Amino acid sequence: MPEASPPVSARLVTPSQPPPACRGRSQRLAAIYSLPCVQGRVGEGSRLFAGKLWLLCCLTLLFAIVLPAHAGIANAPGANLEISLITYGPGDTYWERFGHDAIELRDTVSGEAFNFNYGVFDFDESGFLLNFARGRMHYLMDAAPTTLDENWYIQAGRSVTRQRLALAPDQAAALRDFLLWNLRPENARYDYDYYVDNCTTRVRDALDRALGGVLKTQLTARPGGMTYRQQTARLMSAQPWLMLLLDVGLGPYADRPLNAWQESFLPGVLSRELATVQLVGAQGTHPLVTDTDLIAPNRLNTPPATAPDLRLPLAMAGLALAVVLLLARRLWPTGFSLLGSLYLVLAGLAGIGLLVLWLLTTHHAAWANANLLLFNPLALLLLPAAWRARRGLPATRFADIVLLVQLLALLAAVLLHLLPGTVQQNQPWLLFAMPVWLAMAMSLRGGRMNAPAG
Repeated sequence: MPEASPPVSARLVTPSQPPPACRGRSQRLAAIYSLPCVQGRVGEGSRLFAGKLWLLCCLTLLFAIVLPAHAGIANAPGANLEISLITYGPGDTYWERFGHDAIELRDTVSGEAFNFNYGVFDFDESGFLLNFARGRMHYLMDAAPTTLDENWYIQAGRSVTRQRLALAPDQAAALRDFLLWNLRPENARYDYDYYVDNCTTRVRDALDRALGGVLKTQLTARPGGMTYRQQTARLMSAQPWLMLLLDVGLGPYADRPLNAWQESFLPGVLSRELATVQLVGAQGTHPLVTDTDLIAPNRLNTPPATAPDLRLPLAMAGLALAVVLLLARRLWPTGFSLLGSLYLVLAGLAGIGLLVLWLLTTHHAAWANANLLLFNPLALLLLPAAWRARRGLPATRFADIVLLVQLLALLAAVLLHLLPGTVQQNQPWLLFAMPVWLAMAMSLRGGRMNAPAG
């Protein structure tokens, strides 16, 4: 999930950088369209001030009609427009790990340049946090002067790369017209999705629209390098606990094989794939990207090229926890009760979270998660049995039934993973959960212990 863009006003906020000098979308729209921005408020009962403001508006309109329009990207002919993809490298904070990008429109005559991006969200939107939790996120398109946009990323130590694109004059003009249409307040909002409709896929789709579908045709025909899960783990590996939470929460949707078009939900991948696209023109075939400029190098830690393999670390963690549980059951029953209860609570809460993500949200990447067979609310029903073990008492018949159901669910998870055509790649969590659940079953059903209560 590519990050949100820099904030654009006190109301349209993202966590990436301070607000630019141009304080609102209306002012920046006016700047792009070369219209005057008149700020003011009529005080109560101030008819004289209202009259002066009305006169000022009339004079402004008269000057706009009489004086020649200021040349800029809004009215430049297509031959004068230079189109570039601007790619910003990953940042240090977790919401910056996926990078960001924008489409730059530059008028080669006047020198005016604006970056158009799709990464703005509004904290003041009614029910923002609830919508975010339910997966119903509303994002906005916005634009800012190129220098203003890029300087923040440079100061933050993030790489900035410009790829100039070989669009024909009519294609450049069509892209400009579409972006300006999309920038209007009534068109700027869209329903955000982490993987299929984010600030990078919107940039990708806008370029593909201007190129007549060439991008989608060529990128769909090429296989991608990683799945959604692998790219997420790779980019979030600098925050291990968050990476693990995301990994356990992702369902089979995140493990589907991707083509290059789908994998271009990431700014870095889109930049890489555009460099391979070929266009057919009157003079033959030529590359889409005419040249690439590294405006600013990366000064931060670079994400790894491949996703970390979690199987061995989680398998070792599961075995270690199982051994500790078995030893504590025999040597320190109170310690077993404490550690076993902690595991059961975490497993139960994880199961509740996975159920909520599946049944009550639109986070479709978390639906039908096979990890529910490993971590589910049934674990909470075993808490009394864990504390009975402190007194050396075996599990009750009810706890035996719950344990049996959990062990059958564990077996089902293993068999489901071994079936041909299985999509979800949750081997690390299987390797973690199997020894722990077996140790819990052996400990809770081990009969009355002779060891004294801790």
